[in-house]
Amino acid sequence: MDNAAPLEDIARFLRRLQWAAVVVAALWLLGMLAPVLTPFVIAALLGWLGDPVVDRLEARGLSRGAAVGIVFSVMTLIFVLVLLLALPIVQRQVLTLVDSLPTYSAWIGSTLVPWVEAHTRIDVDRYLDVGYLTNLVREHWQSASGIAATVLGYVTRSGSMLIGILVNAVLVPVLAFFFLRDWDALVARIASLIPPRHLPVVTRLAKESDAVLGGFLRGQFMVMLILGVMYAVGLEIVGLDLGILIGMVAGMLTFVPYVGPASLLTFGGIAALVQFGDWQHFGGVLIVFVVGQLLESYWLTPKFVGNRIGLHPMAVIFAVLAGGQLFGFLGMLLALPLAAVVNVLLRYAQERYRASRLYGAEPSPIVIVESSPGAESGPG
Repeated sequence: MDNAAPLEDIARFLRRLQWAAVVVAALWLLGMLAPVLTPFVIAALLGWLGDPVVDRLEARGLSRGAAVGIVFSVMTLIFVLVLLLALPIVQRQVLTLVDSLPTYSAWIGSTLVPWVEAHTRIDVDRYLDVGYLTNLVREHWQSASGIAATVLGYVTRSGSMLIGILVNAVLVPVLAFFFLRDWDALVARIASLIPPRHLPVVTRLAKESDAVLGGFLRGQFMVMLILGVMYAVGLEIVGLDLGILIGMVAGMLTFVPYVGPASLLTFGGIAALVQFGDWQHFGGVLIVFVVGQLLESYWLTPKFVGNRIGLHPMAVIFAVLAGGQLFGFLGMLLALPLAAVVNVLLRYAQERYRASRLYGAEPSPIVIVESSPGAESGPG
């Protein structure tokens, strides 16, 4: 009897050691199979994003196959349109930026630096050689273009790499279709593997994780898309040559509070002053900034994000960087889902801690119900 407690502790430690070994082996296997798993993860994310729409179409009377076909066709059409419309525009804007670097360099040296020195009494030229930095950027940009051309040539000459790219390009939509079609069945199969006594807690945590991740990805993506288009159109109306590029960058940075609007005001204001040299066009940029802030605060965020719990921007940035450092592109894809799950688990652990005796919570009272003598006998 005296040895029962130590043996139980040893057995518990060995079980935990086994689970730790399983986790380490799984992480090692994940790193080894990262290139193979990447298209599956991309397809799974697409299936997860499209499944709610498929469920809504099913609720309106469509069959699962018809709903999947509609959603898959719309997703494919959107992807093709983005490639056909956005890529040429981005390419032209980047070329315009490269060609405009000497103009921006001259403006910084002749206008911005003297203004800063006059108002701050700091000798900026002593610490900053604007011409050297601009030439450095241009040289590295040309080097980067040369490297990209070399890599592209190597890829096209390498048969195996080219075949791998083509296989992934075909495999992702095929896998996304199957994930869309069988998503509910996959979820049900995973749920059947969970012990029944843990199923309510696991179901609750899974729903909360889906709400956190869905609130961030679906809601913030719509906010970023609408603001990016609105910023780009607004800056084009103002007349900026780089308006589309600045607007798209500001829209993509909207998921970090203050960074997106600040980048719009900073880069857009500088572009307006360099290109036109007056305060009227800077005022136009300021109007676009104010309209975007009002649109985001009073319509976009309440409509698409609402009160759903999102991830803190610092947690998002850390998760993406850490995932990329550990597992490359696959780690970046898995970073947000894992961060959402960890966020939910931490909140659940905090809830359990606050309800524990360690925190000082009162134990639940035990109620003993005395039954009547006749209640113990069964039906005759």
